[in-house]
Amino acid sequence: MNGVLNGRFRLRPAREDAAHSRLRLTAVVGLLLVTAVWGATFLVVKDATVGMPVFDFLTWRFALAAVVMAAIRPSVLRRIDRGTLARGAGAGFLLGMSYILQTLGLQHTSAAVSGFLTGLFVVITPLLAWALFRQHLSLTAWAAALTATAGLALITLSGVSFGSGEALTLLCALFFALHLLALGRWSPGRDAYALTVVQLTTASLMCLIGAAPHGVRPPHSGSTWMAVLVTAVLASAFAYMVQTWAQKHVTATQAAVVLTMEPVFAGLFAVVVGGERLTVSTLVGGALVVAAMFLIEVPSAEPEKSAESAELTGSAESERAEGSVRSDEPSPQSKPALWAKETS
Repeated sequence: MNGVLNGRFRLRPAREDAAHSRLRLTAVVGLLLVTAVWGATFLVVKDATVGMPVFDFLTWRFALAAVVMAAIRPSVLRRIDRGTLARGAGAGFLLGMSYILQTLGLQHTSAAVSGFLTGLFVVITPLLAWALFRQHLSLTAWAAALTATAGLALITLSGVSFGSGEALTLLCALFFALHLLALGRWSPGRDAYALTVVQLTTASLMCLIGAAPHGVRPPHSGSTWMAVLVTAVLASAFAYMVQTWAQKHVTATQAAVVLTMEPVFAGLFAVVVGGERLTVSTLVGGALVVAAMFLIEVPSAEPEKSAESAELTGSAESERAEGSVRSDEPSPQSKPALWAKETS
């Protein structure tokens, strides 16, 4: 009898673990698809910004992305409560700062060096998670992050002379890492669609401030309009909605490592579409990045907690401190984790 009961009690956790594993795999695949989109649009953005100010391009890109998402699902506006607005604006600020700093840095450094320094968010993410939230990271996670960084170096680095451009781009990597951590903390328990709309709107307003001195100019040609639409719908609205949802189910370090596939896809599209030659260092670097992805998926003795499991702990601690649950906020089971323990 006890054996049967114990077997029954073990059945539900087993099913829950299997469901969580499927969600986690779906999240990784979704993030991988996002990196493919970003890699594919690299050449599009490069060509479009030749004849259009970067701040103008980014303003149109993020603004149209937010408008498209709101038009597809108008009810999203009613789901933007104070919590979603505050968290989305915070994450959107970090996202906007990332692109603004990257853009300013590109004026004073090469695209290759910028790509490598931006990719350092892979290492900065776990460092910040440990420094800010005392998140324990396994040796496997550190090894994966360092392996991915080595791969990025082989793919994009051709020599670094540290100056103002490199300093700005390094700050850009810091903000990308903070954005990953912010999504890991704030996306659980929130509507991913609504959170993405707020993020994109905030980023567009920040870029609008940058474009204000000379006035926002519309795209000057059909090809530029096409570039704006492609990046707005696919590389912004779709990509950040998927990322926001995916980070409910994977840790920030895992997300950071998967996102390092972006330069790999960029290289593949550059060869197929742009006619560039694939060097040995690019091949080796791509292999290291792929190896890092598999490495981060290997279970360790003390795995990082996902946002879903940490969400319950953080919410319970928050409710005990506050003493009550406000009627206009999510229930304790759906509130975001407070980074009190390991999470993403």
